[in-house]
Amino acid sequence: MEQESFSMPRIGDKAPEFEAVTTQGTINFPADYAGNWVILFSHPADFTPVCTSEFMTFASMADQFERANCQLVGLSVDGLYSHIAWLRTIKEKIEYKGMKDVEVKFPLIEDITMNVAKKYGMIQPGESNTKAVRAVFFIDPKGIIRTIIYYPLSLGRNFDELYRVLIALQTADQFNVATPADWRPGDDVIIPTAGSCGVAKERMEDTREGATCHDWFFCTKKLDKNIIMDKILKTQPMHN
Repeated sequence: MEQESFSMPRIGDKAPEFEAVTTQGTINFPADYAGNWVILFSHPADFTPVCTSEFMTFASMADQFERANCQLVGLSVDGLYSHIAWLRTIKEKIEYKGMKDVEVKFPLIEDITMNVAKKYGMIQPGESNTKAVRAVFFIDPKGIIRTIIYYPLSLGRNFDELYRVLIALQTADQFNVATPADWRPGDDVIIPTAGSCGVAKERMEDTREGATCHDWFFCTKKLDKNIIMDKILKTQPMHN
């Protein structure tokens, strides 16, 4: 029997639209989140240990993500009542890494039909035909997919990295720069590559803007952490 295939959205694409029932009511995605960044993430199943550790971590960091203009939306192919029971169990019974009494307030999508999971390429046949892998989609305020990260079923996500990606994306947008390897707020940023020989020559000879040019194509400059965070945390609306 020929296996059904689905195209996966790509960076730069409009986020696929859908309406779904969640633990916080029905949502229209991404329309309901216009003007905010969104992290849409999937997990394989409720009542599993890796997913439990992830949901506790995301819930504990939800305010931190919200201060950075970002809303969280989870998904699994389990049903709504399973979601509710699992989240209640997390709050009432689970303690992990000092986290306890954790209440998950962001929506968790019911996707029994796997409609949303298939639209977003979250079903990976090499892992499972019935469970969504740990996909993460960063979607900007205009509804454009800006970053995609996929993890296998067995690997829990690095939440410091997810937050770093969110801040780096907004820094690049706000300041027209790029961020180098292992960048953290306060580290030097990269100035866009010179588009002409004249600009390249000027960069190598003129450092009035505080740039350090290691060569014509590789120029960095300092960008204060406080300037970055003040700009990011105040420029966009938190809710519609």
